[in-house]
Amino acid sequence: MSSGRKRGSVTAGLLVLALIGLVGVVGLGAATSDSGTTQASLADPNDGTEKNVSEEAYVKPAPEEGDPYYEASNGEWVSYINPRDEYRSPYLGDGSGKIGVTLLNEAGEPIVGKTVPNTTVTIPTGETTSWHSHADPLTVQLPLTEHYERPLDGDQFGTTDDLPQGDGYMDAHTIEMHGHPEDATIEYGEARIEGEHADKLEVVGYIQKAHDTWETDIDPVEAAEPYEEAGGGWTYRPNASHGQVIVVIQLDSDVTGADGEPIDDSGANNDENDTNSTENDTNDENEIDSVTENETSDNDEMPGFGGPAVIVALAAVTLVGLRQRG
Repeated sequence: MSSGRKRGSVTAGLLVLALIGLVGVVGLGAATSDSGTTQASLADPNDGTEKNVSEEAYVKPAPEEGDPYYEASNGEWVSYINPRDEYRSPYLGDGSGKIGVTLLNEAGEPIVGKTVPNTTVTIPTGETTSWHSHADPLTVQLPLTEHYERPLDGDQFGTTDDLPQGDGYMDAHTIEMHGHPEDATIEYGEARIEGEHADKLEVVGYIQKAHDTWETDIDPVEAAEPYEEAGGGWTYRPNASHGQVIVVIQLDSDVTGADGEPIDDSGANNDENDTNSTENDTNDENEIDSVTENETSDNDEMPGFGGPAVIVALAAVTLVGLRQRG
């Protein structure tokens, strides 16, 4: 065999290896581009299935230790800074509490009400809390992201091994209060929904917990009770001076037309949901922290090599083969 043919064979072999490398990089680039964390998996870590909903879940990771909105934890509870947390003056005792709402889409996922603007939820709270600037009554304007610097302030539902309470994602809008005497009675009335899209929302019920630590290991829709059964308020006891109520409000599937069920893989139901795929805007102007709602993996997408590069490599191999025959 002549030295020319040997050089041709070596060159051809190198080009083939280069071609294989190009194909490998293309595959790696495609795999890397799909590795980012998606909104669906953040919204429900145990089920990434897309649902038929009229408003996508609002995904807000709970503050971690070191974050300006992380307050404290004792291993049994965890607390986050709430700009609607106020202290009575004069301070009359250690009575504390929380009153708020959690807003859900048809699939039971937390939302902020972007599809129901100019709508208001009002909860009467009475004279006992009239000193609080956000109470008597508590008024919640939707969408939350357009009216509040901290749209969601609590992680009230779900669990994770990493936290004593909650699942690590914010899901409630509340007011907090401190300074009531330890024998005070806190009362609240039935929630009213008014405004442009009031017909799309329904009050599922109330979850009240007094004299003990709030339990997050519950499903808000299943745990919600009618107003009369929930209690309408509580009276503090010495050494058991905390209480709270969360009003569960959900988009009414009978009105919105979405059923909250998994989307058909055939694509038959996809058209209806395409317009909702970007509901979770990561740059809300009223958010004051820098945590993004749909945070993706730190892995940057690798640039792929297109069809022209592969064609050039194949042509080069063919040319070498022709030279060898010559």
